[in-house]
Amino acid sequence: MPLLPPEGIAAREARWCRRANRYGRRRGIRIVFSSLSRLGDGVFWYMLMGALVLADGLDGLQASVHMAATGVVALTLYKALKRWTRRPRPFAADLRIRAWVAPLDEYSFPSGHTLHAVSFTVVALAYYPWLAPLLVPFTAGVAMSRVVLGLHYPSDVLAATGIGLLLGTASLQLWPLPL
Repeated sequence: MPLLPPEGIAAREARWCRRANRYGRRRGIRIVFSSLSRLGDGVFWYMLMGALVLADGLDGLQASVHMAATGVVALTLYKALKRWTRRPRPFAADLRIRAWVAPLDEYSFPSGHTLHAVSFTVVALAYYPWLAPLLVPFTAGVAMSRVVLGLHYPSDVLAATGIGLLLGTASLQLWPLPL
């Protein structure tokens, strides 16, 4: 049986999803959020890791390996949570919500894009705090894109944000920064 929020909260959240999803009708907004989502598939993070290595040598390599290791844990965790919760995606549960892009998998909870973006951002900013003006808005955009595109509920994104923060922080405790 899928893990779902209480009925009143679920109904309110479905209304928020429908409202956010309507923004996707505007071509320009759909292009921006589709692009953010696509970059959040991994392209942006792989480019960032490569750029860190090119720009900062071995220190950039250490940061990139740390991000990649955190990403492997995030992938394992989010796939297990999706199998356990089996929450239908908003567009599958409500025919008024349109998926503006194809989903990468069947279930909604948690948002893997958001979980990865947040955990990568936490780790990257620990090494390179000056990247905050780039990474924080990008991560927020990826998270918002998932709701606007009809692929996730706000609670999927909020939970993934919390999990990503915990995962990123835990990885920094287990793998301390070089002195």
